Amino acid sequence: MHDGFNSLSDIIDQNPGLSGLRKALKQSEVVNSFYEIFPEFQKIVTAVKVEKKTMYLSAESSAWKSELKFKDQLIIEKINNHFHEERVKWIRFV
Repeated sequence: MHDGFNSLSDIIDQNPGLSGLRKALKQSEVVNSFYEIFPEFQKIVTAVKVEKKTMYLSAESSAWKSELKFKDQLIIEKINNHFHEERVKWIRFV
């Protein structure tokens, strides 16, 4: 008889065969938490996706895109600090 139950998150975190799923969940978590981290960007930026540690953002205008390019390292640092690990290395605008 099994002594206890494992939570789904424990199973995903511990099973080596689920590394792809872990990676996909972490990437989607960055996109889903983007406005929690940056509430001031809600009207000007859309988080599109994270792929291979590159975050893809869509800016409302080319002016905002240029402004945010100057702040990309600060954005990356704030995201990684929020998750206490490196989840994003680069930012690209689409």
